[in-house]
Amino acid sequence: MGTAQRKEMADAVSYEEQRRRQVEANKRKLEELQLHHLSAAVREAAAKPLPAKKRKARVPRDAAAEPLRRSGRVANLPEKPKYREEVQDFGRKVRRTYGSRRKDLANRVYATDKERSHAITKAEELADELGSSFPLFVKPMTQSHVTGGFWLGLPTPFCRKYLPKRDETITLEDEEDDESETLYLTRKMGLSAGWRGFAIEHKLVDGDCLVFQLIERTKFKVYIIRASSYHEDEE
Repeated sequence: MGTAQRKEMADAVSYEEQRRRQVEANKRKLEELQLHHLSAAVREAAAKPLPAKKRKARVPRDAAAEPLRRSGRVANLPEKPKYREEVQDFGRKVRRTYGSRRKDLANRVYATDKERSHAITKAEELADELGSSFPLFVKPMTQSHVTGGFWLGLPTPFCRKYLPKRDETITLEDEEDDESETLYLTRKMGLSAGWRGFAIEHKLVDGDCLVFQLIERTKFKVYIIRASSYHEDEE
């Protein structure tokens, strides 16, 4: 082998060695570049805000399982009374409750069927005598009108036709021309504040029957027929 051939072989080996080293260098650069991209991706992912968690809809608490929280002023107030009235026999028993308190029924007067019927008949006769010059109606008294609740509901057709369309003071004038003021509640169609005083002052009891004659826009003339008159007429 000549000198020239040996030189060519040495150059070839040297070239191959340089090429191998270059390939390895390029491979290392690629690996470093991949690591760089991976690191950048990690940093980018860390910089992104996390997606907001979906909030579950609030489920209202069962009102029956837990009492509603009330303010201090309201919490100290007594519960509104619940009323119930059961009339089993006009002459015997009347059961009435106001919340958890029992009322003493010893002083109540209970009309018999005959006393009640007699008072209604007399009131209707008086209504006929008064004529139709002024609107009127007949109202028999029960325990709810004259004891306990002291609330007087009026006939709905009469209220709609003749009485005010808003709450107003209604004057009650008895047969002696003495006047009492009561509050008429339009939505409830009845007499509230003031009726209790009128009932007590005139000693109204179960079975009495009243004739209400509207003599002015907000004024009634009131005639009272006593249930006890049944016994007077029988004598």
